[in-house]
Amino acid sequence: MKVLGIETSCDETGLAIYDSEAGLLADALHSQAAMHNAYGGVVPELASRDHIRHLIPLLNKVMAQSQCQSQDITGVAYTRGPGLIGALLTGSVLARSLAWTLGVPVIGVHHMEGHLLAPMLEDKPPAWPFVALLVSGGHTQLIAAEEPGCYRLLGESVDDAAGEAFDKVATLLGLSYPGGPQIAALAEQGNQDRFRFPRPMTDRPGLDFSFSGLKTFTRTRIEEQEGPCGGDLQTRQDIARGFEEAVVDTLTIKCRRALRQTGMKRLVIAGGVSANRRLRQRLETMATAEGAGLYYARPALCTDNGAMIAYAGCQRLLAGEQDPADAAPRPRWPLTEVGRIPA
Repeated sequence: MKVLGIETSCDETGLAIYDSEAGLLADALHSQAAMHNAYGGVVPELASRDHIRHLIPLLNKVMAQSQCQSQDITGVAYTRGPGLIGALLTGSVLARSLAWTLGVPVIGVHHMEGHLLAPMLEDKPPAWPFVALLVSGGHTQLIAAEEPGCYRLLGESVDDAAGEAFDKVATLLGLSYPGGPQIAALAEQGNQDRFRFPRPMTDRPGLDFSFSGLKTFTRTRIEEQEGPCGGDLQTRQDIARGFEEAVVDTLTIKCRRALRQTGMKRLVIAGGVSANRRLRQRLETMATAEGAGLYYARPALCTDNGAMIAYAGCQRLLAGEQDPADAAPRPRWPLTEVGRIPA
C-alpha cells in the first residue's frame, strides 16, 4: 500500500509517501520558522495561508522523488488534530479532495500518534509495549503505549510544555524562533554550575510536569544581570546552560519514574524536543542504568513531518479504517481517544 501523508498542524508543511512494503519513498518539508520569527511565535492566520502556498509544490516534489504516478497512490493520510484549526483545514481539504478524485480511502491521523510512531521508521524500531515521552512545543506527556492505538496517559504538563518554555526563554535571551535549537547552541559554552535552576515537581510523587515556574525563574535571573537579554555573552551562555540542564534533568527524572512504575523496559522519546542532544545523552545513561532501551527517530523526523503521518495512517488503513464522510478536524483531541489499531 502506498500512502500519501500530509502534515499541516502548525507551522510546518510536510508531505511524504510511505510504502507498506518498501518503506519511506519520499519526504519533503517546508518550515515557516523564518516567517514567524519576526513575531516571536506562530501567527495562526499566516500559518494557514503559508500551508496553502506550499502544499501543491510539495505534493509535486514527493511524487517526483518517489517516481509515483497518481494511480499508484492507494491511500491518503492527513493530520486531523490536534493543532491550529485553520492549518488543519488546509491539509484536510487537500487530502479529502485527492482521495475522492483518486477513489482511495482517506484517514485522519492524530498528530501525537504520528510522533509516537516515528521511531518505527528507523532500522531498529521499538517493540511493544513501551513508555513514550512526547515532548514538543505544544505537548509534554508520558504515555504507556501498550499496543498500537492503546495509549494510557501517565502524566502531562499542567501548564507550559517543555518546547513552549524553550521558545519563551529564547525570546528573553534575545534568540530567534524556534527556541530549542537556539538555546542548545548557546548553552554549549555555558557553565552549568554558575546558576542553579529548580527541577519543578520532582520533589513530590507523580509523573506530571510544570515548566511555567521555571520560565519565570529564568526571567528573574536574566533581569538581575546588567545589560539587555541577560548581559554579556558568557552570562547568557551560563543562563541557557542552567535552563537546559533543568529541563533535561526534570524530563529524565520523570522518565525513570515512569519506567519503574510501569515495569516496562523500553523508552521512546518523540517530538521536536527529543532532538536535543543533551536530553538524548542523559536519557541513554538513565535507561542503561535501568536495564532499558532508548528509541528515537532521526532528527529530521522529530519535528513535524509528513513521513510520520503517512506511516501512522498506513497502519490504520491496512487495518481497514477510514474516515467517515462527515469527519472534521479536531483542534483538541486527547491521544487516549484514538482507538486501538486492529491486528
